[in-house]
Amino acid sequence: MPGIWFDELSVGQVFDHPIRRTVTETDNLLFSTLTHNPAQLHLDAEYMKASDYGRVLVNSTFTLGLMVGVSVGDTTLGTAIANLGWDEVRFPAPVFIGDTLRIETEVIELRTSKSRPNAGIVTFAHRAYNQHGDLVASCKRSGLQHKKPV
Repeated sequence: MPGIWFDELSVGQVFDHPIRRTVTETDNLLFSTLTHNPAQLHLDAEYMKASDYGRVLVNSTFTLGLMVGVSVGDTTLGTAIANLGWDEVRFPAPVFIGDTLRIETEVIELRTSKSRPNAGIVTFAHRAYNQHGDLVASCKRSGLQHKKPV
């Protein structure tokens, strides 16, 4: 089981996830169409040539999902009970097709669950950077995590 138990986490702990991901046109196209998002800024290269960016923008919800998804193997795979929510989701810079994203996760808060003695609530800060080191996405994510079995 690659995930980490709640009681093995510490505030300030940082995970620099080894998985890097280059975003493809297929990623953006499939995600946008599967989620019924017809926005021209994600799907129409000709339209976007005249925009401030000059090219298609990757769907930010894909970026959010990728950022959190990359973190799972190192943090919560097999130890998560439930995702409780995402807060302070930000996209300070655009993601373009061909960008390679690197993800880092920091544990920013831990508290024992009041209703589940064998679990705790962990809050992670996730950050995604492109190949130039620019921060392109961030969020806080709270989850209910198993404590290590006795």
